[in-house]
Amino acid sequence: MTDVRTAHTSQLGGEELAAVRALLDEAFEGDFSDDDWDHSVGGVHVLVRDGDELIGHGAVVQRRLLHGGRALRTGYVEAVAVRADRRRRGVGSAVMAELERVLRHGAYELGALGAAEDAAPLYTGRGWRLWRGPSSVLSPTGIRRTEEEDGYLYVRPLTAKLDLDGELVCDWRPGDVW
Repeated sequence: MTDVRTAHTSQLGGEELAAVRALLDEAFEGDFSDDDWDHSVGGVHVLVRDGDELIGHGAVVQRRLLHGGRALRTGYVEAVAVRADRRRRGVGSAVMAELERVLRHGAYELGALGAAEDAAPLYTGRGWRLWRGPSSVLSPTGIRRTEEEDGYLYVRPLTAKLDLDGELVCDWRPGDVW
């Protein structure tokens, strides 16, 4: 029997955070950096357990994305992972359903995420929309294009009015900006 729990980072103990990091390291096959970890804490986590075993995780953190002359309060989805032996069994959908519930509670104008190509069907199947316009970052030296992210960014409009063909600019952070 699986259990889905939602908690802020501050409510997770050291052992639980270590289990999350271990799951992310395994699920991303060693390609989950310390910066990626830093991007995934400080918000709301969804943890899926089967008994004592952590089998799924996702987080939503607040960011500011610029679009149409506005800074949008954005719930940015990070670190969605399912243990390899539990994939394609609804765990990822359970994680996303709970993250989407968090997004809908009025704290955000927009949901956004960056998706690996093989994960895109999960998001599009849940109503997330591909951002078609150019992406950029507000870097310390000004706005800089992030062409390598074009085609991998997805949004979930909440209260913000969006032009999916317009420019979308994220706030600066170390490591992968998106």
